[in-house]
Amino acid sequence: MSEQELKLHVPAAARKALEQEVRQRDATRVRLHAMYFDTPERELARARVAIRLRREGNIWVQTLKTPGNNAITRIELNHPRPGPILDLSVYAGTEVESVFSCLKGELGLRYETDVSRLIRKVRNRHGTVEIAYDRGLLRAGALELPINEIEFELMSGKPAAMFTAARVYLRRHGLIMDARSKSERGDRLARLAHTLDGLQDDQARSAAIDEFWATTGARGVRLDPAMTPAQGLGAVAAECLDQITRNAAVLAEVDTDGVRNAGNPEHVHQLRVGIRRLRSAWRLYDGYAGLPPANLQEDIRGFFSAFGANRDQDVLQESIIPALIRAGMPTFPMEAPAPSAPSRDIAASPDFQGWLLDMLEWSLDVPAAVSGPAAGLAGALTNPASSAAGDAIAANGVTAGDDAAATLGLTAGDGDSRQARSAADRATDTANYAAAQAAAIRAAQAAGAVPAPIDWDSAHAPQIVPSIIPLVPPEQEAPPNLHDLLAKRLRKWHRRVLHEGQHFAELDIPSRHALRKRAKRLRYGLNFTESLLPSAKLRDYKSRLAAVQDVLGEMNDLSVAHDLYRQWSVQYPQAWFALGWISARQEELVAKAQHAFKQLAHAKAFWR
Repeated sequence: MSEQELKLHVPAAARKALEQEVRQRDATRVRLHAMYFDTPERELARARVAIRLRREGNIWVQTLKTPGNNAITRIELNHPRPGPILDLSVYAGTEVESVFSCLKGELGLRYETDVSRLIRKVRNRHGTVEIAYDRGLLRAGALELPINEIEFELMSGKPAAMFTAARVYLRRHGLIMDARSKSERGDRLARLAHTLDGLQDDQARSAAIDEFWATTGARGVRLDPAMTPAQGLGAVAAECLDQITRNAAVLAEVDTDGVRNAGNPEHVHQLRVGIRRLRSAWRLYDGYAGLPPANLQEDIRGFFSAFGANRDQDVLQESIIPALIRAGMPTFPMEAPAPSAPSRDIAASPDFQGWLLDMLEWSLDVPAAVSGPAAGLAGALTNPASSAAGDAIAANGVTAGDDAAATLGLTAGDGDSRQARSAADRATDTANYAAAQAAAIRAAQAAGAVPAPIDWDSAHAPQIVPSIIPLVPPEQEAPPNLHDLLAKRLRKWHRRVLHEGQHFAELDIPSRHALRKRAKRLRYGLNFTESLLPSAKLRDYKSRLAAVQDVLGEMNDLSVAHDLYRQWSVQYPQAWFALGWISARQEELVAKAQHAFKQLAHAKAFWR
């Protein structure tokens, strides 16, 4: 069976109030002790399979879990057990039999969870949701991690029921999205425990612990040529959101609050990369699939800028200033303007976390692009004053004529129903209906579906040309596949980047900045689409495009630093050294950029 659930971390400050809210009326509490198994080489984890024995009160249950078809779905197989006995024979003849028959190592206990779970069910207009608040520990060897999370599992109805419930709790208690399951956290903790057992040096042990909370970079997205554009965008968006969510969770100190500062500038960088990639995906699929609501697209710009203020300061401290000091710059007190909020506060804020939750819900069911005659006619009736009403109706007389006739009441059924309307009802059809009617008439006339008014007294009455509906509709041309759509757009982006890049030295600073963003968008678009493109040609092209990005990225960092040092030069003459060094370096990079774009022009055509 499959289960759908959302999981969020509960910060320390919210735990008491959240438990009081969950512990109402029909809430129940149960003690859960689970043991997870794998081979020494993590063969099950690498196959994305988790198997456990769990004591639920006085009952033992054996559970196997595998990923579902999206971020909130898991495939779960449960078997009651008489005790703590792992029985693999129950999987004989099932789809997962091959996973266990191919194991080379011996299964053993890898990690455990010990949790007190508070459970209650809630209903809303979308369905029924089970809320489970877990508090406890995750153990692997001598290591432990706290568990403080709340799960929203769909029991009946639509996934919107989960998101509706989770949204209320997130806003009320400041919850944090966490993409990791207990089994993923446990597997990583077990690996860390094994690594630390073999290390004696304190510095090496500290580095290994830091690796536990390493950044999450971009991962490949495998697209199927048979996918619709909406399905393709959904797959790409899910991967981008996973990158953003995982880095944000570390910045928000989900595991380490009050114990260790795990979040660092590289997490900010990777989070912003995830946002850039997501925005690039929207541009890549614009017109092919439905995009998120306008407010979600607008919000992402504000978050990107807020994290960017922190990132610019990190680059200055870690890259620019050390390079200037090595070049001989005299030191002076450099105080860069502080960001409006630290990255940790932004990542943990209800506004940002609420945006992540809304985006996850959108990504699970990306709509198709809104187009076609019906959409145009609906738009004309919704907004009769729209000047584009006529353009939105297809020129096909049959389709537009049928829709327009129904709208205007020219069909028998519509006419009969209108005659049956009471006088009071007709009185409510004011100027709004008249305006909509007039707009539909003009639109239908423009499409040739309804003849224009004729002056029958004229000696030169126009000839009426009737429309004939064929017995069998003509065959329609098959729509372009996902490869053709995306390759066409990427080729267009390539041409623009190359055209501007070949005249790079002549571009002003804002134009160079815009070109850098277009080059990034092109590279991200290639990453999203590479499973549909010829790998050999793509490999050559990506390496050349990466060289372009490296140069443009350094130039952008220098441009930000130049603005800061110009401000400091008013008070500290030493800053003029930096301005001179930056200008000289930028001149060198202009020549490198020209060469990089020249090399890009000779890359193999990846779109063929």
